[in-house]
Amino acid sequence: MRASLILFIWIGLLQGVPAMAEIRTKNVEYRDGDLVLEGFVAWDSERAEQKSPGILVVHQWMGLTDYERQRCKQLAQLGYVAFALDIYGKGVRPENAQAAGKQAGVYKSDRALYRRRLNQGLKELRLQDGVDQKQVAAIGYCFGGTGVLELARSGADVHGVVSFHGGLDSPSPADGENIQAKVLICHGADDPFVPAKDIEAMKAEFNQAGVDWQMIYYSDAVHSFTQSMAGNDKSRGAAYNERADKRSWLAMKSFFDELFGSDNND
Repeated sequence: MRASLILFIWIGLLQGVPAMAEIRTKNVEYRDGDLVLEGFVAWDSERAEQKSPGILVVHQWMGLTDYERQRCKQLAQLGYVAFALDIYGKGVRPENAQAAGKQAGVYKSDRALYRRRLNQGLKELRLQDGVDQKQVAAIGYCFGGTGVLELARSGADVHGVVSFHGGLDSPSPADGENIQAKVLICHGADDPFVPAKDIEAMKAEFNQAGVDWQMIYYSDAVHSFTQSMAGNDKSRGAAYNERADKRSWLAMKSFFDELFGSDNND
């Protein structure tokens, strides 16, 4: 009798508990002309009936991998609809660093093409269910960190962009005038792949254009500091740094709170 009563009470308690949120995902095919691209979207099932800010995720030089998929899931857990774009094309995934450098170089040497692919991804993000068209931002890693700055320079209508250990050159300083987004740059203080002259040129470009920007340096951090697959050997110039990874993610969250908070939407 007592066991039955306990079971009855337990069932009643469960009925009063809302269902746990589920992070759902799917691959998304889209096109740039005749080229088929394959992105990835993640969202919180509990928020499916309401509009949420959309976050575009721009991949590092190896293309769209499980790393970007995981970041999309993390963003979905925060209540965003996250879409990882595909710059290279469906099935085009470099097998090693040499191939990745060659692939990424195609777009770094042709910024018009790069910006077109970035904007195509942004367009696809806006097509996803549940995205609030008035609340959109972008984040990117390494090659993608360069990418989000190029997206902003293209004049894209986004609230903000976050560059994690990206390239920070200023190939066309006048393009700073096109930037509508607020900019957050998360940079490894010991990154050997980003020359000081590039940083100064970027700052000059942004300041001349009146861009709302901020830059955070992380001590003891080199390139790829958010990516565990980079290993721990700093002498290679690219390595994971757990402290910098966590701090930069918190900085991004605070930045998004500023962009999308109820008192900051305009």
